[in-house]
Amino acid sequence: MSFTGFKESDFKVFAIEGLEARMEKLIERVRPKLEALGSHFAAELSSLTGEEMFFHVAKHARRTVNPPNDTWVAFSSSKRGYKKLPHFQIGLFETHVFIWFAVIYESPVKKEYAASLKKELNTITASIPDDFVWSQDHMKPDAVQHRDMKNGNLSGFVRTLAEVKKAELLCGIHIPRDEAVQLHGKDFIEKADSVFRTLMPLYELKKQVYSE
Repeated sequence: MSFTGFKESDFKVFAIEGLEARMEKLIERVRPKLEALGSHFAAELSSLTGEEMFFHVAKHARRTVNPPNDTWVAFSSSKRGYKKLPHFQIGLFETHVFIWFAVIYESPVKKEYAASLKKELNTITASIPDDFVWSQDHMKPDAVQHRDMKNGNLSGFVRTLAEVKKAELLCGIHIPRDEAVQLHGKDFIEKADSVFRTLMPLYELKKQVYSE
């Protein structure tokens, strides 16, 4: 299928009680859209990064009781998975869509990535738009706008990434639910493409880590 945009019914999935019931609707309504975005952006990101990129749709297979509060498709340079690598994500909570670059806690190169980011911090700070957001935990819906990170908070995020085992670093945009449902498929894809292009300097640092 081609991506046609997110609808109210996609976000309402996260209000369904119970793991089995929520997963049933997640698989029926949302997963096909994530698959479509995955197919499109795996090719697009391969071109942008110069690396073959693969998409991975969240299966939530480890869950036995609690239903997921969000879901996503991730893009990485490994066919086997994405969690250990700096990667990109598109996904949604009940309240918003997120489009991220992410280094999450499973990554074994967090310390090395943080060191590379620290060296380029001034350049990165200048390249990220004020309305982009940062997060230290991909499982939580809240984030801090870039304009509020310029007073030293970003260097604190980078230091935490290097020193704290469970720390993460994510940067991208949130699209509020009421705005997301107004975006047709083509408009959403154009917006996501623009975000990924803006985030490329963060991904390029990953190449430094793996070339050292």
